[in-house]
Amino acid sequence: MVRVFIDGEAGTTGLGIRQRLEHHPAVELLRIDGAARKDPEARRSLLREADIVFLCLPDEAAREAVQLAGDGGARILDASTAHRTLPGWAYGFAELSAAHRQAIAEGRRVAVPGCHASGMIALLYPLLRAGLLDGEAALCFTSVTGYTGGGRRMIAEYEGGERPAGHDAPRQYGLGRATSTCPRCARSAA
Repeated sequence: MVRVFIDGEAGTTGLGIRQRLEHHPAVELLRIDGAARKDPEARRSLLREADIVFLCLPDEAAREAVQLAGDGGARILDASTAHRTLPGWAYGFAELSAAHRQAIAEGRRVAVPGCHASGMIALLYPLLRAGLLDGEAALCFTSVTGYTGGGRRMIAEYEGGERPAGHDAPRQYGLGRATSTCPRCARSAA
């Protein structure tokens, strides 16, 4: 029996994972009481008791969860963007290459790629590997998303009866975030 803890199971991603695993005969889901879901000690206990941990959290909470888990034996799969480019973390896009598949299969820490990044990488990686695209090419990708990635509050806001008319049209969000450390990206955004 594999013990699985989903840290952030109340969100959209966590709910989806839980629904897929809750009736699996080889999985024991470790659950945290709703009142304790932000209690570091309660989380630490489950993070260290689990064989596999799914982090379905905002970046800062995902970083905290990894610290709480320590060097325990749990295999951690992080759905946030917090660890996607860090050394020691396998980038979870197995279709890219045999080396990616091996790193995922053997890794204790796997950063799950997001849907927008996956779409872009699936198009670009083969071109880069074949030498058909310069790795220093300044490219810009635009993608449109729905509201479900915004979590329970955003879903409730969009699906509520009294919602602003602006919710019926595509709009950008998160424009004030400064997450890139890439100098080229910072120049192109200016």
